[in-house]
Amino acid sequence: MRDTLFLLTPGFTDSAFPDQLFYCAHCALIEGVLASFPDLGSTIEIRRVAFPRPRKEVVAMVGEEHQSLPLLVLSDDAADGLATRVHGERRFISDKHEILRALSLRHGFPEPHP
Repeated sequence: MRDTLFLLTPGFTDSAFPDQLFYCAHCALIEGVLASFPDLGSTIEIRRVAFPRPRKEVVAMVGEEHQSLPLLVLSDDAADGLATRVHGERRFISDKHEILRALSLRHGFPEPHP
């Protein structure tokens, strides 16, 4: 298994805000990094999922309580200290800054400027 990055598909609606389209700002940040370095993203499985819950693909990997996106599910060869959360034996990262750090450490993306 490769690292799997879950992002929300942009241009979604939310029934709490009728007649509006949205994007996830945290997902858009990571989308921008992926677009800036397209060759580096080829080592990651990227899955864009719809806004409504339950997000079945995400639930299948990390459980119902961890559906907030973006989310990076780590493959078995990831260093032990890299994950910030665990579901069963599945290790993952749900913080955008930690995801960017993992993209740098594991996949060669440049570091964000301090």
